[in-house]
Amino acid sequence: MSTAHDPNPHPRPPTAGAGVHHLSKRFGPVRALDAVTLDFPAGRVTALMGENGAGKSTLLKILTGDHQPTEGRVLLDGRPLSLGSPIDARRAGIRIIPQEPEIIPHVSVAENVYAGSLPRAAGRRLDRAELRRRIRADLDRLGFAGVLDPDLLGSRLTPAQRQLVEIMRALTGEAKVIAFDEPTSSLSDHEVEALFALIRRLRADGIAVVYVSHRMQEIFRLADRIAVLRDGALAGVLDAAATDEGELVRLMVGRDLSAMFSRAHVATDRVVLDVRGVSTDDVHDIDLTVRAGEVVGLAGLIGAGRSELALALAGDRPVHTGTVTLDGRRLRTGHPGDAIRAGLGLAPEERKAQALFLHRSIRDNTSTVVLERLRRLRFVRRGAERELARHYTDRLRVRTPSIETEVRKLSGGNQQKVVLARWLARKPKVLILDEPTRGIDIGAKAEIYQIIADLAAEGVAILVISSELPEVLGLADRILVMQGGRITGELDRAHATEENILSLAMADDLTTAPAPGATP
Repeated sequence: MSTAHDPNPHPRPPTAGAGVHHLSKRFGPVRALDAVTLDFPAGRVTALMGENGAGKSTLLKILTGDHQPTEGRVLLDGRPLSLGSPIDARRAGIRIIPQEPEIIPHVSVAENVYAGSLPRAAGRRLDRAELRRRIRADLDRLGFAGVLDPDLLGSRLTPAQRQLVEIMRALTGEAKVIAFDEPTSSLSDHEVEALFALIRRLRADGIAVVYVSHRMQEIFRLADRIAVLRDGALAGVLDAAATDEGELVRLMVGRDLSAMFSRAHVATDRVVLDVRGVSTDDVHDIDLTVRAGEVVGLAGLIGAGRSELALALAGDRPVHTGTVTLDGRRLRTGHPGDAIRAGLGLAPEERKAQALFLHRSIRDNTSTVVLERLRRLRFVRRGAERELARHYTDRLRVRTPSIETEVRKLSGGNQQKVVLARWLARKPKVLILDEPTRGIDIGAKAEIYQIIADLAAEGVAILVISSELPEVLGLADRILVMQGGRITGELDRAHATEENILSLAMADDLTTAPAPGATP
């Protein structure tokens, strides 16, 4: 049994490290936090978990001075702390590494890291020699020397490098509390290991670490204790070493999700997507098929070429050789409109940057690929458009007050449902889902998995790309594994294990025999 406990009616405020006491926050009639008392002890990693909308982001924003509480207090070393702005929080030693990094595009990595505290020479000019000395010392100290070029411009950084710059920026100066908000969502395995080593050093140095993530494996590797928020209230605190995933999920969502991946095998023999010899700048000699009602997983490490293949199949990347055939019809490669008209939909990895119009409504985002069907003469029939948006919003259980709500105001899970609603409105024959549950809480994941099962039951051919191996294993009828832009093997459901997938994902680096059951 774990040491989960419910907060008592009159808890005492924290006296060591940082914490919050009887903290509440309202936005109009909505109570985002409800009388939360929670400590973040120095020298320990406290994981903060909960579904989207549970109050995690609101709590972090209060800790960092972005929001002020309606009731209650923030405490540091047992003393009340007044945080009127993020500057106040930084001066007090409270730092957050946000999920969406804020990078200055036209200056170097070094200047981004020390923005606001750049070394100055005589005449107030930038002391570039001192800047270079500092950045190289900090890169070595933090374990990022082989990953970040200090001279690279902010505009040239990959998502992973942008995240590392934010981490370095937070660690300049004296920090007492550091909060990480989904820090590994864009990192490779090597970068994740460097980050974990850094967090362990911070813990050993007596810093209070707050770690927000939906990834269970990370939580159990890093956390000393797990605080769970549900509907704005503290549902309980768990000893990480004395609990398991099932108990944690039940505390988060109030129900058992043990049957998340259960679905009937409905694949037929009819090949809907047939890819032969496809090569692009990023992938080479790709052969694959997906049948009606089949879910095919595409696994591999970051940089294997999975997302690049998905974009090429959807017509967003030029194909140099090979053919793509959809339901017997050969597609013109490099033409996204042809792919859409033939019945292929893609929900890309970066939904905010590549799929959604964030400042437009749910209605606009849902109807964008079916406007020709909604037109009469040259005008869109707004009534039909609203009916279509309401239908798919209801079907996918998008949590929103209105179909006119701007998509940027939705949680990650509901944003992903809007992307899926768009393609369901198009009635696709093939649907490619690239990291469909990245940054989504466990409850929303279960709903996305059910949507995938329902689509397969309707005969849609589905290709799922995921870096979460339990997800690939749970969803897929077959699994294709990529490395270095090539497919290194195929596993049927009976022989697919995490070990076998990883052996194929690193096939070029291993000298052992292929994984049992793998088809080269």
